[in-house]
Amino acid sequence: MKKLFLFLMFFIMALAWQAWAGDKVLRMATTTSTDNTGLLDYLAPMFEKDTGIKLQWIAVGTGKALRLGQNCDVDILLVHAPAAEKKFVAAGYGINRREVMYNDFVIVGPQEDPAGIKGLFIKEALQKIAAKKATFVSRGDDSGTNKKELALWKMAGIDPKKLDKEPWYIQTGQGMLATLNVAAEKKGYTLTDRGTYIKFEYNHKGKPPLVILVEGDKALRNQYSVIEINPKRCPNVRNDLARAFSDWITSPKAQKAIAEFKLLGKQLFIPEK
Repeated sequence: MKKLFLFLMFFIMALAWQAWAGDKVLRMATTTSTDNTGLLDYLAPMFEKDTGIKLQWIAVGTGKALRLGQNCDVDILLVHAPAAEKKFVAAGYGINRREVMYNDFVIVGPQEDPAGIKGLFIKEALQKIAAKKATFVSRGDDSGTNKKELALWKMAGIDPKKLDKEPWYIQTGQGMLATLNVAAEKKGYTLTDRGTYIKFEYNHKGKPPLVILVEGDKALRNQYSVIEINPKRCPNVRNDLARAFSDWITSPKAQKAIAEFKLLGKQLFIPEK
């Protein structure tokens, strides 16, 4: 009888601990670049140590992350498609959008550079790729990078809707690292955020099969922001935990940690502050 009582007490305490632990878990949807680069693996333990909150995340394209937020499936977003984010907030799905960090997009391709785009501005580079029908590999997954790529084609005077029919334009439907690998295999060009490219370079021990050919254009800025899911629309989200993360990641301590996150001695993200 005593053993049964002790077992029941232990069981009840275990359930209570699980319930308490569940109260301290923040669910986040984020872009693949923050996951692929290792940034979140680096920041999450710091966040948990400072706040007692465990961070759990799913890494998907920004378009899908926004839909997860719209469906109340997560508590907070860390994404990089400013125009789509602003629409998301304006529609009442998110609140307290705060800019966290940035890097830039670059066009990478084979060393031989068959389209001759090295050193050009992004507009001229894309025009030359299209004119020469050089292989271009797109994520094609409605991610922040994919949204940016399509906007850049449009800026270059090329209708993004017509690219689907071009044999030289390949869509992977996958994340950035996978798309870089396909571009390397096909000896093609692709648009990538610099952070993920540095990770790609790191994976190839500093000798990647693709090199940066176009960079530095003002149109290539890549802004990352956090957005809390609106608790008025999604009453079950943990806005208290989301606000704690938003406050923490924009704090001087976390911003310093972001600045110090490097691979191959290269900074992957630049803090907003």
